[in-house]
Amino acid sequence: MNRVLNLMAFVVFATTLFMRSVDPVIPQIAEGLNVQPATAALLSTAFTLPYALIQPMLGALADMFRKTRLIAICMLTLGISTIACGLATNFEMLMGLRVLAGLTAGGIFPIALAVVADRMPVAQRQVAIGRLLFAAMTGNLLGASGAGVIGDFIGWRGVFFATAAIDLIALAVAIPGFRSMGESAGRFDLSTLGPNYRAIFSNPMAKYCFGAVFLEAVFMFGVFPHMATLLHNEGETRASIAGIVLAGFGLGGVIYTLSVAWLVANISVQRLMAAGGMVMGFCLILIGLRASWQVEFVNFLLLGFGFYLLHGCIQVFVTELAPSARGSAVAGHSFFFFLGQAIGPVVYGFGIASVGIVPVLLIGSVVLMATGWVCALRMQKPAALEN
Repeated sequence: MNRVLNLMAFVVFATTLFMRSVDPVIPQIAEGLNVQPATAALLSTAFTLPYALIQPMLGALADMFRKTRLIAICMLTLGISTIACGLATNFEMLMGLRVLAGLTAGGIFPIALAVVADRMPVAQRQVAIGRLLFAAMTGNLLGASGAGVIGDFIGWRGVFFATAAIDLIALAVAIPGFRSMGESAGRFDLSTLGPNYRAIFSNPMAKYCFGAVFLEAVFMFGVFPHMATLLHNEGETRASIAGIVLAGFGLGGVIYTLSVAWLVANISVQRLMAAGGMVMGFCLILIGLRASWQVEFVNFLLLGFGFYLLHGCIQVFVTELAPSARGSAVAGHSFFFFLGQAIGPVVYGFGIASVGIVPVLLIGSVVLMATGWVCALRMQKPAALEN
């Protein structure tokens, strides 16, 4: 089991470099392709919206076929489309290629979670998922900070070339491991789609799982593509600094994954979820104070830790919504999560243009605090996780 978990963590690390790598170079892309920064920030939506919308189909395919084969196909297509992003000659072309990248990226991390959940008893699953989150947050951390450095020294196109190269190298390394896993093949049967999703949504916990991650994504991740521009407006024009600030979120996630075993053993799931919502809400208020970038870095570190206090618990609930359709359940989770990430930048962009950043952040703060408390009060711990 450790071999499978390590392999999936390696794949997740290599491919989550993509998730926040564009955010620090949004001002550079806007200047290079002659568009407004708010327009360039929509590159985040161009990636995350198709990532979300493709989930029901990819989840169903993962339950029908070999999950590792689907991951390999998606990694190959993701690498090729990202190389093409670096060659884009206009913003419209770049947007289209980011859509393709988002479609294929959607078949990697969620399906990797399902691969691990298939092989891990539920009582041990939160710690195992924590290890995958460690890989994901390390990828986010290096993706954001590394992209800022590459952007300063080489330019925004170099960010796409570097992440694509890492993805394709990881694919070449992972293929022998995929083959040795001995995963059994299913069969293509569209008649399973309806029963699988009915089983998932008949579970009363589904509305809390999916609703919570949607709100998290809209009101927390929505601010991410605008951070470089906010820092730029305060006089900090270095893309590397924007990358460092955003990387603080990933570092907070790493701290969570290193402490998750202790947290689960000593603090109830309900208290973890309530605390996560409160911490995220507090951090959004601090962003509105427009502090120095050093303070913002610490704030984003705390934001990442608080996010995974809530999100890590929700992910365990998701894997038990319908064990016979786990790929579809995890894909449903990703659908709502990345749909929120796609809508979030638009919400913040509209809010900044109409009422200013502070009112939007205050609304987001209230929503996230309430989300944590509702989850804590309404979501019952799976019996297999009871002490």
